[in-house]
This record gives sequence, structure tokens and C-alpha cells, in this order.
Amino acid sequence: MSGFAEVSFKGTRRGYFRFDALNLTPGDHVIVQADRGEDMGEVTAVGNIAERKCSSSGGCATPTPTQRVLRMAGPEEIGRARHKADDERRARRETRRHVARHGLKMKVTETEWQFDRKKLIVYFTAEKRVDFRSLVRDLARAFRTRIELRQIGVRDEAALLGGVGRCGRELCCSTWLPELKPVSLQLAKDQSLSLNPAQISGCCGRLMCCLMYEHNSYVESRRRFPREGRSLKTALGYEKVLSVNIFSDTITLRNDEGEQRVVKVDELKREMAARRRN
Repeated sequence: MSGFAEVSFKGTRRGYFRFDALNLTPGDHVIVQADRGEDMGEVTAVGNIAERKCSSSGGCATPTPTQRVLRMAGPEEIGRARHKADDERRARRETRRHVARHGLKMKVTETEWQFDRKKLIVYFTAEKRVDFRSLVRDLARAFRTRIELRQIGVRDEAALLGGVGRCGRELCCSTWLPELKPVSLQLAKDQSLSLNPAQISGCCGRLMCCLMYEHNSYVESRRRFPREGRSLKTALGYEKVLSVNIFSDTITLRNDEGEQRVVKVDELKREMAARRRN
């Protein structure tokens, strides 16, 4: 069997590969072509699903990936991959010592060995551009392999390390969210949420990704209501819209004398239609 596969690696790193004469299903561990060597990952999607995910995420530079799934991973290879985590912890500690010695203003977030140990990826965050050429040379001598330093943002860092959100569940970015999209403060405003950063920010210190999940529903529901501050001609004369509540389907109005009332949106529309007819 041949086709198209999405393979996940450490953290949220994913790649897309073609395969031949293999019967792959999600959850299989496979050995794939990597940068000048081989890497090991887990199949997360195959066939049309993998193709759609690749296209939607922009992960496919060409219609057909150039790199291939080489083979299914054997029990011995899977065991080696489990032990790799201990070596990555040691590599992370050693890398941090070198960073401190060079006095670089960067935070080493994570390290990841390529399965065949021909490359070590170091993920880091930094507020400004960092000249790490001397650091790379020292790390190459210390680990005797190729070194790749990859700068990431704080949201990518949260996705890589994982954690628990204020909802009590694992972070979306580190479990199922396929890509990290920009989140603006306007999303919170549209949903009438508190604009206190402490209440709408995630573990990464940025606005929570989940602000996007229901936003379209709020915008769509909001279209049924008049804008706050607008004056309407109702059964009681001209009244100003103070606030709306999309959950209870009500609008709070105030007349020129300062008197307020709460009315259902459908009832208000009937009042306004009756005034137009009269």
C-alpha cells in the first residue's frame, strides 16, 4: 500500500511523508527520512486526511512530499526512543551551562535528538536576536554531532512543554490544536469578557487560544441586536440601547427621563415594526 502520511515527533513538530508498500495506521511508530539521516515518529494521519491537514497548515511545499517513510519501527527501536528522553534531559542541562558561560540572553526550552543521533535540535526563546555562533561550535564539540538552534515564541514554548490551563485540562496547543493562530483582544471585546490580562491569558502569557472557538457564534448572534448607544423608536417613544444580552435574548433600554426597561429582542422588533406602520 502507498500513500501520504502525517508523522508527529516531539512536542508539536510534524512532518509529511510519502510511503510505499506499507500498511500504515494512526498510532504506528515509523522510521522516516530526516536531515542527513533517519528519525522516528508516530503516524497521526494517513491518506486524504493527511493531505488536507498538510494543505491547510501550509506544511506541503510540493503536492507530493520528497521525503519517505522508510519502514515500521521495530520493538528495539521503540525502546531506544524511550531512553532518548533521559539523554535529552542531560543535553538540556549541558546546553544551559554553555549558554550561561557565554553570557547569552536566551532561555533554553527543550532539546531533541534526531533518532540516529546525527543532529541535536535546541529550542530556545529570546527577546532579541542572539549571536550564538560560538555556542554552536562549543555544543558541536561537546556532543560530537550537528547542532541546530531553533528560536521559538512563548506560545510555541507552551505547546512544546505542555501544561494545564485554567479550565483544568491539558493545553490545547500541546494536545490537539493543529496550528497556533494569532489571537487579538477584539475577540474578548466581542464576547463581552473582562479585559484584565490575568483572566484572559494562558500559561504562555498570551491571550488564550480558546477565545477563538466560540467567537463566530457570538458575532452571528450579535447581528440580531442593535448596537449599544443607538436610539430606537419604540412603543414608548425614543429609547437608547444601553446593553444587550445574547444569552437571555434581551436588550436594556433607557428613555429620555432616565427610566430603564429590559425587553426581549423579538418583542422590541414588533414594537418598532408597529411604530413604522403607524
